[in-house]
Amino acid sequence: MARLAERHAPQLLAVVGIGPDMAATLLITMGDNPERLGSEASFAALCGVSPVERSSGIRQYRRLNRGGDRQANAALHRIVQTRLRCDPRTQEDYERRIKRGKTRREIVRCLKRYAAREVGAFPLIVDTGCHAAVASVVDRCS
Repeated sequence: MARLAERHAPQLLAVVGIGPDMAATLLITMGDNPERLGSEASFAALCGVSPVERSSGIRQYRRLNRGGDRQANAALHRIVQTRLRCDPRTQEDYERRIKRGKTRREIVRCLKRYAAREVGAFPLIVDTGCHAAVASVVDRCS
């Protein structure tokens, strides 16, 4: 799987926090659902990181969509956790949001959406050749 990620999406591996395992998981998600990848927002919904309005009557806030591909969502979660540990930009963003009164859960929700936006910005989302390559590797592994 790592070779597949290196061959078909080297730009994905260049992103902070994304290793071969995460890249392979995201490539499989993209390859399994090419018809659902019309935009960055649709990729976020597919991964279960699109915001959903939620209200208690007094306070209005957002939560993550509970639907979507759980493996892709878990990969995005691991990417965010890695960035929180290793990436100075993410750490600064985290501290800034803490000072604004956000909870850790709200911050991780936002960071997951940013990670999905960053991954979804690559042109490989609409590349059907990538779907065929991912499908052939998945068939060999099954």
